[in-house]
Amino acid sequence: MRRLMLLRHAKTEHDAPSGHDQDRRLDERGRRDAAAIGTWIGRHPPFPDSVLVSTAVRARQTWEIARDAMKDAVRERSPQPQVELLDELYGAEPAQLLRIIRMAEVTDPARLMLIGHNPGMHELALMLAGSGDAAAKKSLEDNLPTAGLAILDFAIDDWSEVAFRRGKLVRFTSPKLLKQALDD
Repeated sequence: MRRLMLLRHAKTEHDAPSGHDQDRRLDERGRRDAAAIGTWIGRHPPFPDSVLVSTAVRARQTWEIARDAMKDAVRERSPQPQVELLDELYGAEPAQLLRIIRMAEVTDPARLMLIGHNPGMHELALMLAGSGDAAAKKSLEDNLPTAGLAILDFAIDDWSEVAFRRGKLVRFTSPKLLKQALDD
């Protein structure tokens, strides 16, 4: 069994001072949302063994804030995941993302997290989910929002076996959905 966690970066400023899209930083809401999703992950183990993060500033900041919130939410000490920054995640299409996931067989983590960007991450989540939670699938159909998290399980022994429509969507959540759950 392999678990894949797809996390879209949190909300960002509209323009980076440098004028380069990759330099856009999280805004205040993005910081809160990254912390909220990190806290949720920290309270809902298992945690990722390996995290692949886009080199864009907003993706790195999302990981750093979420990681700190995860640590704060965990009661006992958990092992630190291996973290790798990958240029290839920026602007990647689903086929590119699938190749990156399949290459995880080298380190062979049981649980892999990708932190990247739409539209590729949203399209990938939809293309991988062949079964699973119907309500989660319906919620995910419209969008993978900023700081949105899709969790898919694969009944496989090796990451090289990941394929479209072979994943089971276990959970989809976002800061907005977490807030709605608290308000209910």
